Amino acid sequence: MQGNLSEIDIRSILQLIELGQRTGELFVEAYSFIGNSGNLPTQRSPAGQSWYVFCFNGQIIYATQSAGSLFRLRDYLRRYKADTALDKIQVPYMASTNAPEYAYLWALLENHILTPAQGRNIIHSMIHETLFDLLSLHQGSFTFEMGSALAPQLTSLEISLLLAKIVQQVQQWKQFHPHIQSPNQCPIISDPAQLRVALPANTFNTLRRWADGHTSIRQMARYLNRDVLTVAKAIYPFVQQGLVQVFFQPSVAPVNNKIEWSSPETKVKRVVCIDDDNVIRKTVESILNEQGYEATGISNPLEALSLVFKLKPDLILCDIAMPELDGYEICAMLRSSSAFRHTPIVMLTGIDGFIDRVQARMAGATDYFTKPFGESELLMLVEKYVGPGYPPANLSEKLLSRSLEHEF
Repeated sequence: MQGNLSEIDIRSILQLIELGQRTGELFVEAYSFIGNSGNLPTQRSPAGQSWYVFCFNGQIIYATQSAGSLFRLRDYLRRYKADTALDKIQVPYMASTNAPEYAYLWALLENHILTPAQGRNIIHSMIHETLFDLLSLHQGSFTFEMGSALAPQLTSLEISLLLAKIVQQVQQWKQFHPHIQSPNQCPIISDPAQLRVALPANTFNTLRRWADGHTSIRQMARYLNRDVLTVAKAIYPFVQQGLVQVFFQPSVAPVNNKIEWSSPETKVKRVVCIDDDNVIRKTVESILNEQGYEATGISNPLEALSLVFKLKPDLILCDIAMPELDGYEICAMLRSSSAFRHTPIVMLTGIDGFIDRVQARMAGATDYFTKPFGESELLMLVEKYVGPGYPPANLSEKLLSRSLEHEF
């Protein structure tokens, strides 16, 4: 059984596995659509992720993201103060399979470093977080290969019960957008003084311990033995208020990890702002570049078209009222090209009027944004259409240092 997620979703695939009581491995690979129009063949993005779900008689016995290393297992072992024991384990005989993490977990059980109950707890958590990612996925391919079950087995979970719970969690997660985009984002306290006033002392100290700009929401959930929804819900009000900020931080593999896979670089999102107002252009460039986007301002509307084709942005911000060529005309010209038929184009204007909104839609604009605007409003708009930016690696450290200086 194989196909694309555009034809059948993960939930239906898992239900078929359960209904047929299948034994084998489900391999799922994510990709984004690359090409100038919907008529071109779909190509996989080089930044795609992949996952394995191992089944026995229609039940799930283990699931993992195939890219990565022993980071996840090491995180879970911290619950039981056993993370350092991982470095003393000999490479298990199962490590050459598609489930090296599972092999090391079994080695810990065989060496009596973990109890069976602890092992089951870890596997259940691993399955939950893997399915949370898969059920949020809409673009990709899958292959289910029937074969012998992953062995030995410690536990199994019913697919229907899992789906009912995790689908609900995926739906609830959407309430955090656009402030929190992913469980892989790392919180950092941006205003310790105000946050200390807003929280009980114990809660503040716990949050300050983990919200360091390097520990993701998902890692916090692992350490605290909570699901990601509970952790995100706890910090969400403070992210809304600006007391806590969240960033994507590339993972750095510890030198003592036994198995490592290189993770692909994240594509920087490119934004073009076409506006004859120098202040607007510079403001957009400053805010977005600092947040990890690649922002370019273009002042001359006549030159904008050729430059936009050269830059190939992921999002275009275009002022309406400009000399010689207005924003409606630029938008209509871009939409006439297959290269920008599906690119988000947001019209900028100082007048919030119904007629302007109608004209913008008729020209093919995706959205309408009123000037003047603040930093948070701009970031929310950009994140809505192209996702979060990826700040420079040292930005979180600078913010953390600044926060600590303010506190002490």
